[in-house]
Amino acid sequence: MQQLFIFALSLLTWIPAFLCRITTEGELSVMEGQPLTVPCHYEPQYASYVKYWCRGKMKEFCTSLARTDEPPSADSAKKKVSIFDDQVQLVFTVTMNDLKEGDSGWYMCGVEIGGVWHSDDVAFTNIKVIHGMSVSKSRLTGEEGSSLTVECHYSERYRESEKKWCRSGDWSSCLLIDSEGSYEDTSVAISDDRTRTFTVTLKKLQMRDTGWYWCSAGQQQMAVHVLVTPRPATTPVSVTSPPTRLQSVAYLPPPKPITKSWNSHSHILESLLVCASIMLLVGLAILVRKLWKQHKQDPLLRQVKMIKARHNEYSGDVGDLQNAAVVFLNRDSEEVHMY
Repeated sequence: MQQLFIFALSLLTWIPAFLCRITTEGELSVMEGQPLTVPCHYEPQYASYVKYWCRGKMKEFCTSLARTDEPPSADSAKKKVSIFDDQVQLVFTVTMNDLKEGDSGWYMCGVEIGGVWHSDDVAFTNIKVIHGMSVSKSRLTGEEGSSLTVECHYSERYRESEKKWCRSGDWSSCLLIDSEGSYEDTSVAISDDRTRTFTVTLKKLQMRDTGWYWCSAGQQQMAVHVLVTPRPATTPVSVTSPPTRLQSVAYLPPPKPITKSWNSHSHILESLLVCASIMLLVGLAILVRKLWKQHKQDPLLRQVKMIKARHNEYSGDVGDLQNAAVVFLNRDSEEVHMY
């Protein structure tokens, strides 16, 4: 029974971890030489508690770097690490300045609970300090005729390195800054403040400026895409004097178009032409049929006439029935027989 009571008391130290949590980003990356601000959010019941920031993965071996109960110093802005608690927004922020690559590692933001039976509420974050280059925006859009600015950031070790602005795929297009850290022509202006940022301003953008570019410091480079949109077309507004009374009286409506009436007449003419053509074709067909029948009957008629002529030569008396002749006309075989 006593062991069960001790185990229950040990569980009380973990109650704040489940009921009153503190949260922050799990992983953060920052360019070498740049500052970093980390937000740590907490529950309302922790508003008056002491907050702290330390370096380490385990609470027992975490090296304290800043606490909210420490008196502020006159040069707090120049301090390596500073902490600020906003009890209205329920968040305390930690700012680390001039970070180096050796500052990479695990850090912890915590709320000091105090007491024997309670543990602090903490949250861990892994900070990576990298060297190289970065850009504020990797894709920018500008209107034709306007200008836009690209911010290229570099780490401390590239402060004195050569800075360039080039169009991707065209090495001959690279623009280098001079010893004073600047370059300028009619379309591009480059300025290096020697504090880990150089800016590139594209002036009087044209549609052909759309494409991929990259800014570089030493051997490091970052790609940037520029999109130029056409300038919106504006319709000119003409200033005209208001119409006088004479103009309003003399105004006549525009004449009605005659396209509709002409189209109706054209449809009628087309119908008449079609009907006349059909009637002409029917008439030609009838005429051809008659001519063909007449041509087919002509040989038979000629044979009948020849037979009659011969019969008249040999018959002495027309009224003599003994010398009468009967002519049979066979239309199917086109033959003539006389008896």
